[in-house]
Amino acid sequence: CQDTCNKNVNKFHTVTEALKTLYQEKLLPLEKYYDFSDFHSSSLEDADFDNKPMILVVGQCSTGKTTFIRYLLEQEYPGSRIGPEPTTDSFTAIMHGEIEGIIHGNALTVDPNKPFRKLSSFGTTFLNRFQCVHLPNRVLESISIIDTPGILSVAKRKMSRGYDFPAVIHWFAEHVDRIILLCDAHKLEISDEFSHTIMALRGNEDKLRVVLNKADMVDSQELMRVYGALMWSLGKVFCTPEVLRVYVGSFWSSPMRMTDNRKLFEQEEEDLFADIQNLPRNSALRKLNDLVKRARLVRAHAYIISSLKEEMPLVFCREKKKRDLIYDLPIIYSRIQQRYRISPGDFPDCAKMQERLMSHDFKFKAFKPKLLAGLDELLNTDIAKLMPLLSQEEEETADQLLVQGGPFLGSQMGPFIVGNPFNHYGSNGESDNVSNVEWVVLKDKPKYDEIFYNLSPHEGKLSGSKVKGWMMSTHLPSSVLGRIWKLADVDRDGMLDDEEFALAGHLIEVKLEGFGLPHELPAQLVPPSKRQHKNSGTEIRDNND
Repeated sequence: CQDTCNKNVNKFHTVTEALKTLYQEKLLPLEKYYDFSDFHSSSLEDADFDNKPMILVVGQCSTGKTTFIRYLLEQEYPGSRIGPEPTTDSFTAIMHGEIEGIIHGNALTVDPNKPFRKLSSFGTTFLNRFQCVHLPNRVLESISIIDTPGILSVAKRKMSRGYDFPAVIHWFAEHVDRIILLCDAHKLEISDEFSHTIMALRGNEDKLRVVLNKADMVDSQELMRVYGALMWSLGKVFCTPEVLRVYVGSFWSSPMRMTDNRKLFEQEEEDLFADIQNLPRNSALRKLNDLVKRARLVRAHAYIISSLKEEMPLVFCREKKKRDLIYDLPIIYSRIQQRYRISPGDFPDCAKMQERLMSHDFKFKAFKPKLLAGLDELLNTDIAKLMPLLSQEEEETADQLLVQGGPFLGSQMGPFIVGNPFNHYGSNGESDNVSNVEWVVLKDKPKYDEIFYNLSPHEGKLSGSKVKGWMMSTHLPSSVLGRIWKLADVDRDGMLDDEEFALAGHLIEVKLEGFGLPHELPAQLVPPSKRQHKNSGTEIRDNND
């Protein structure tokens, strides 16, 4: 039997395929036999292994969750609303799709290709507040994003949602690759629901990244105090000796209100985006780690149930014995740990286990050594055999498995690179039939020409270093300015002539007026002197394809 298992492990072409098979053959039978899903999370399906990395965005009302997602995608998604009041009242899974559309919760839970079928257990009220948005967005080709309702503040804590909000958050936390917890730098408070939500994230601290958002709205001294208060508050809730990583910044594309810490915000944004960008590369490793964590919990659960079965009488005094066993569960935990040499960290929370046992009928099944032997083999042998395949996958796809599009410009860490103030990659695309289209920037060109010549161009062009200071004076985030530079530098020579400079000024004004930047430079924005070369039929893009 062991030789057959070894051959099975060696025949797999991908880590995901191997994990799926190992789960179905060695872990799932044990879960079903010992009613694992009655006490812990529901069983896994193929979609849980096959889906793209997911990011869960959590935070209190008005901390900028939806704005953060829009900043990542560089476009709005259907149903998104932004405002000071609680505007997001639903869980929204934002996923890639060629056609834009919305799928509602009840339909989602019967779709075998989506990893949400087990959410039906949270009831109709929740499903009416759950939806999936399909969006043709390049960032979503690599990851999916879960937007969540704002966590209620102290003043609104008496409001009832109609479903178990922390339990839903806990379910998503177990199934996602990264959890982004957003806090507001100028309105920091830890409500009861916020504390309960953070407690629901326990056990998934390795996935958690805390973002202190809207940091440009306070000065340096106030920011230091807010940062300290946040670390103190989080330390009380998480009760761990490790210090959580907190990213400080303002994740939106509007001008910064206070620019004292601009360089710090840019560095923090680079670090956070680099972490997100690498999620597809680390996805297989995350699934492997989660499966190992689950297998250890299943093993501990099996021994707990078997011990309770041994102690229960067949007929008489069952209720009294049930109460005694539940009360003595910490002693049973300790006995199992010593007898089978299982780490205390593998066991479920004792108080929660006692609570669930109270409502159970205690009709458990007896110890089955064969099933446990298969699980031990999975943990001790099969997983180890997958490590060479995991390393091979990482080497073969090192440059491919990165989030692309939006603010994730190629494999660079952010929009700035050493030696050039703004990024420029390769050559712009080309656009057909533009020679006869009126240039929309023409009417404002005299205004930009005055600024252009005041910056002392050399041979009719301005270098990046000369333009950078003027562009930075707009207080727009550097990632936005980097995209404007990429669109404006049509000939990709690292400099701007008078027409390209006017185009850059026009795009800046568009952004300052609250509108989004085009993903592709439309025909009416192509400078006249650049149109003679634009005949291939593609539009000028700000992203690498």
